[in-house]
Amino acid sequence: MNIVMLGYRGTGKSVISKILSEKLRMKLYKIDKLISDSACKSIPEIVEKDGWESFRKLESEIVADVSGKAKNSIIDCGGGVVLNDANIVNLKKNGVCIVLTASLETIIKRIRHDSNRPSLQNGLSFEDEQKKNLAEREDKYRAAADFICDTSHRRPRESVGDITEFLKTKGWNLK
Repeated sequence: MNIVMLGYRGTGKSVISKILSEKLRMKLYKIDKLISDSACKSIPEIVEKDGWESFRKLESEIVADVSGKAKNSIIDCGGGVVLNDANIVNLKKNGVCIVLTASLETIIKRIRHDSNRPSLQNGLSFEDEQKKNLAEREDKYRAAADFICDTSHRRPRESVGDITEFLKTKGWNLK
């Protein structure tokens, strides 16, 4: 069984996935890195040169591939993976979905100056873009979630503790 990390940008997926991977000695698949490696471009370059639609298509291909081969691994997904229902179907076949959340204020504080996160919407202020996209995705995150962990006022290791406690209640034998 895999641990699938979902959530909006800036909720802590990458940091928490890395800590979980080290703590549980599980292989870590970083979907955005695999996309970037596959395209031989950074995520911002893919979006700028090929558009979001092309990025999402490549994302779905990578998710299907990783979902099919990953065993007892952690899969760190990009924030928009929930936009395609097929991605969640693939990830849930052999995975438990952990959704990380954070307040809008926390997300904005964490990602405001990150140039590796391309704009998702044109014509909106940074804050309005995050608010709109988060609102559009919230129901999809909740529907996919086996467990929801709010990282707003928690250190990454505290969130890892919450996640491992949840997994133990589901019968996981953790190291």
